[in-house]
Amino acid sequence: MTSAPSTPLVPKMAEPPGPACAGVAVPGTLAAQHLERDAESSLDAALALATTLHTPGQRERHRRLLERAIEQADGALAAAEQERAALQEHEPAAGRERLLATSMGARSTLARAHAARAEDALHGAGQLSLSAQRAPTREACDDGWRRVEAIVTGAEASAREAAIHASELEAGAPRSRVARAARAAAHKAEAAARAARRIIEERNHAYTFHTDNGFSFGEGWYVAAAAVLAGAAIQVEPGKPGTPQAEAFLRDARLSHRLQAYRSRPRAVKQTTEIVARAFKAEPSSAQQRLREAFLGEAPIPESVTGWIDRRLAEARAGEPCPKKVLVWIREGIHHPHRNTTLAELLELTDLVRRTGLVPVLTGDALRAERVPEGAVDMTLFWKDPTFRQLDARRAQLQFFEHLKRTHGLAGQLGVTTAGMDGPALMGLPTMYLTDAPNVRMREWVGAVPGYQEVVRERGYLERVGRVLIEWAAAP
Repeated sequence: MTSAPSTPLVPKMAEPPGPACAGVAVPGTLAAQHLERDAESSLDAALALATTLHTPGQRERHRRLLERAIEQADGALAAAEQERAALQEHEPAAGRERLLATSMGARSTLARAHAARAEDALHGAGQLSLSAQRAPTREACDDGWRRVEAIVTGAEASAREAAIHASELEAGAPRSRVARAARAAAHKAEAAARAARRIIEERNHAYTFHTDNGFSFGEGWYVAAAAVLAGAAIQVEPGKPGTPQAEAFLRDARLSHRLQAYRSRPRAVKQTTEIVARAFKAEPSSAQQRLREAFLGEAPIPESVTGWIDRRLAEARAGEPCPKKVLVWIREGIHHPHRNTTLAELLELTDLVRRTGLVPVLTGDALRAERVPEGAVDMTLFWKDPTFRQLDARRAQLQFFEHLKRTHGLAGQLGVTTAGMDGPALMGLPTMYLTDAPNVRMREWVGAVPGYQEVVRERGYLERVGRVLIEWAAAP
């Protein structure tokens, strides 16, 4: 998370003067009265900003004024106590009424200022909790929530202070206007503190398994893998076209005990790639085996899946022996369209695969060309076939890749960064993803998930792709 930008300083003339002891000298017997008036002035200035807190710099100014009002009012109470002691020693009857009024005014200001500070803390905790949940790593997320906890603790402290000063006023003048106002302020502070604490108590530790077609289908692999490897909690987006398939996949993967009811403010799915990387770095073979057992299961791949693949390959190759193959992914999405596959690069990649002695198998989104590149097999949009859209859709799609690997010599996959590649990558399929710049999120898997490589489009990147293809072709 990045820190909030600094706000411009407000000219000193725009704010009430600071404590009297820091400015013009005031006779000792009047210090409490001057501080009390300054505190009230600071609080009035802070409250006057209520309708403009959303504009740049105003909330920060509001907080400074509240802190100043509290400092001045605390100072007024301390000064009043000193003055009272002096009066009792030299002039026992003089000024007692004035000091009582000063103390009441200071306590009234403190009750209202602490209430405003508790409400501001509630706002701050709510805003920070949202950014904490969206943090890309668990560490950043947890650090953000520790800061939220500190803000909430401050709100609770202010609520206690407001209650103390309200009680003091009620004890001295229970029916006075200032006592009633202080009690109302204390109630507001208590309500704000309770609401702030609920933010902590209602923190959602689950990751959302998105089932809306507007989200990447492949992100479900990250969430499920984090549950298998690290026990992450999952919530499934309800009432969407893919909800039943997601629930069935998680049930078949024996993850039902990781499911919780859907709630707002889940953790950011971005964190799950790092969670998966940690498990692979610790025990690569064990992590991969656990995922294969959970995602693929022990039952044979259904004939509906194997038959569909076999028929498509037989038609494409006209019955010829099938040498090793490489999946070439096509991305054509609305999200980050600059990352979409270009036809020029697709033709370069398919030609490179073919010249290496491998068969390019196109998959992913639709091919935006008049004809399939020479020597390539078109299996784009396979996931839209009814075979792969049943209740077991997610497992069936992984079985698609697994059957190609087991039976038809699938040696690896390459293409622009797309989450669809990552399910088979986690299952053990060698992977090269292409990107214009290092991908901070996905490069966590480079060097962790076996065979997972990042290829930045730098000078000579196609030569690097070619060298890896040669290795795939030579592998047993």
